[in-house]
Amino acid sequence: MKLYEQTALQISERIEKGYFLVGDKLPSIRELSQSHSVSISTAQEAYRLLEDQGWAESRPKSGYYVLDRQNTPLNLPNITRPSQRPLEVTHWQEVLNLLCANYQPDSIQLSRAIPDLDAPSIKPLTKLLADINRQLPTRDLLSYETLRGSDKLRLQIARLMVDSGCQLHPDDLVITNGCQEALSSSLLALCKPGDIIAVDSPNFYGSLQIIKALGLKALEIPTHPETGISLEALELALEQWPIKALQITPTCNNPLGYTMPTEHKRKLLALTKPYDLAIIEDDIYGDLAYQSPRPPSIKSMDEEGRVLYCSSFSKTLAPGLRVGWVAPGRYLNQVMHMKYVVTASTSTQAQLGIAEFIAQGGYERHIRKMRQQYQNNRDYLIRLITEHFPDGTRMSYPLGGFVLWVELPGDIDTVEMNKRAELFNTSIAPGTLFSASGKYRNCMRLNFAQRGDERSDKAVEQLGLLAKAMIKERQTVQ
Repeated sequence: MKLYEQTALQISERIEKGYFLVGDKLPSIRELSQSHSVSISTAQEAYRLLEDQGWAESRPKSGYYVLDRQNTPLNLPNITRPSQRPLEVTHWQEVLNLLCANYQPDSIQLSRAIPDLDAPSIKPLTKLLADINRQLPTRDLLSYETLRGSDKLRLQIARLMVDSGCQLHPDDLVITNGCQEALSSSLLALCKPGDIIAVDSPNFYGSLQIIKALGLKALEIPTHPETGISLEALELALEQWPIKALQITPTCNNPLGYTMPTEHKRKLLALTKPYDLAIIEDDIYGDLAYQSPRPPSIKSMDEEGRVLYCSSFSKTLAPGLRVGWVAPGRYLNQVMHMKYVVTASTSTQAQLGIAEFIAQGGYERHIRKMRQQYQNNRDYLIRLITEHFPDGTRMSYPLGGFVLWVELPGDIDTVEMNKRAELFNTSIAPGTLFSASGKYRNCMRLNFAQRGDERSDKAVEQLGLLAKAMIKERQTVQ
């Protein structure tokens, strides 16, 4: 990290911790130079970077002032209105098409939720993996890891989870092949075919397809783009239906991006207590929350072991590592049984590499950098969409992670839009993938993990032009 970047990072951390509040005047360039023992030019570059990242603004003949980075836009998506009855999950073929699409090397992939794999801060991990491959005896490297997973990694994960408010022993954790296995093992441990699973809506299509594969039914609960699942609607659903479990992503939600307020999480836990309802908490994006300290998990408030906490390093580090974990609470034995039945163990090399990366402080440094990058990218993409998309377009305002939910005006079909976007080598994730019944046809999810460049900016502009053209077509037909 360059000296001006280090200086900017120190200032942004002080803003996050409340040393400087929104509207406060920051130290002058000369004061910053003296207090940090850097040159005037370095201090100037640091403030330019803080401006680019949205931390500060320059006022002529006055200096630099702290900006409000949490100013939610007014054009949020509408609160969702899904079906009020349990449904069988559909749209597997569309999900398969998305997963198996033969993207061209120069294509702009806004469709899949993949983190920035080119970030310099992840390179030390690749070196650690190579070192382990050379140093570890072949027999140890190629043998089965234990069913629970690496002792070293579980210890490091338990330490990481303190940030989310959890006080867990390493033996409370089971390492899985990504968060997808954590979710599927949890549902397998809890449910039998025909059971009803309540979900927030829209919901991650991977979770929905697990529900489909296990012969379960999804009951979609109305969800607000700022506060999350409607507790009133959930309470009515619990009174009306024999719900077996609730599957939810309350922190840095995918695809809406909301983070449920802490008090809302407590109320959710209290609401479900009389029903002894199991809660499967997907916290895969939790460490990428922009605020500091990161929001507490529902798991951290659970005193009865009802919460099965699922996460992985697929979004914070890289999906190809295929390393996740589950803290199943009272369902530990059942989840371990399902883990054994499905995969038995997880890659030894990847587990040891990640454990060492965390122990050396690499994970914390990487996450800190990614949070800043993704927040900056979010604001940039929102500005692009505001400029180029048709009037009436609504957007979520993610408080973490790197996915944006866009609700287009009228009855634009984003499935058709995705097909047309292929003509200029761009892909989106149509909203229908995130519903059990194919709702949200006029919505889409976009990935903003990569830094914007001329090509990706042009792709967003072309998507906006395409949306406008499709609106005109509809008007002509009518």
